[in-house]
Amino acid sequence: MTLSAPTTPTACLALADGTLFYGTGFGATGQTEAELCFNTAMTGYQEIMTDPSYAGQVVTFTFPHIGNTGVNPEDDETGDPVASGMVVKWMPTMSSNWRAVEELSNWLASRGRIAIGGVDTRRLTRAIRQAGAPHVALAHDPDGNFDTDALVAAARGFAGLEGMDLAKDVTCAQSYRWNEMRWAWPDGYTPQTAPKHKVVAIDYGAKRNILRCLASAGCDVTVLPATATAEEVMAHNPDGIFLSNGPGDPAATGEYAVPMIREVLAQDLPVFGICLGHQMLALALGAKTIKMNHGHHGANHPVKDHDTGKVEITSMNHGFAVDAQSLPEGVVQTHTSLFDGSNCGIRVSGKPVYSVQYHPEASPGPQDSYYLFERFAAAMQERAA
Repeated sequence: MTLSAPTTPTACLALADGTLFYGTGFGATGQTEAELCFNTAMTGYQEIMTDPSYAGQVVTFTFPHIGNTGVNPEDDETGDPVASGMVVKWMPTMSSNWRAVEELSNWLASRGRIAIGGVDTRRLTRAIRQAGAPHVALAHDPDGNFDTDALVAAARGFAGLEGMDLAKDVTCAQSYRWNEMRWAWPDGYTPQTAPKHKVVAIDYGAKRNILRCLASAGCDVTVLPATATAEEVMAHNPDGIFLSNGPGDPAATGEYAVPMIREVLAQDLPVFGICLGHQMLALALGAKTIKMNHGHHGANHPVKDHDTGKVEITSMNHGFAVDAQSLPEGVVQTHTSLFDGSNCGIRVSGKPVYSVQYHPEASPGPQDSYYLFERFAAAMQERAA
């Protein structure tokens, strides 16, 4: 079945079931294979494309005005785009924003990321919701020459994210210090000059704004690679441990991350996890994770805090979830999604150990969830006292 085919298509998105979407290519030329997801956020396309949690995925944006604010270095969540490509309804227009320093198409092209515009993203999103996140091949050829049989075969040949450890691909190569705090008018990003708590952050694909939030909460942050051992973590004499977001199958990353986390938990330090870090903590505590049909990707997800009864508007990006039915005794479910009831947070009874599935640093509320960083700092302060 062929959908949305213009007269002279320069890009083609091929699904593993043989469905073809034609459109206009922009960004880099070439071909890539990945899992296809959709994101419902109305802003933040640059942050989404540079979020390491999107490794191995092509992102369909349901909001049509993608690219209209351009790009700028301050909004990168990591050095370069990590998502494999993007799918949009309308071709990006010339940017109109005082912060823009580059056009989206040029930015993608210089960083080797393929994009396709002119696609019926509502039709594509319905397909993803009904059949699950498909494997796809995305090709951009200015001459419009596509071997569609080969593209479909390439999509079918993509291994998929289940069983795939992608944290090793996006983690830092060596440890480093972080002191930059959250952006604030009129000074922008400023350094933390009087930190109170020493925190080791395990980088499974950490977003910069998470590290900024930790610094703003008074933390002196040292970032270690995903493969760091408990001995390497404790050598820094931390007051608390942070487990970052990241991509891939948590069970695969857990092969080396879970033993380290269990050893650290034995030290009775405050531990805080986000996204993949939430899933790593759950696995270390004895729970299980499951692959979701199409995941949660967006900036408008309502999550209920069971301790307070409040509902937070959150940003999410995950294709796997903690199985709430598998939580062991002593591990309490603290947050759930009001969209589908899936687990969005846990804590260990009687200990300053907790995690959430969503992204409090993305601030869609905008400040609904910042209390989690303050809670982490308070736990470290209490332990020190």
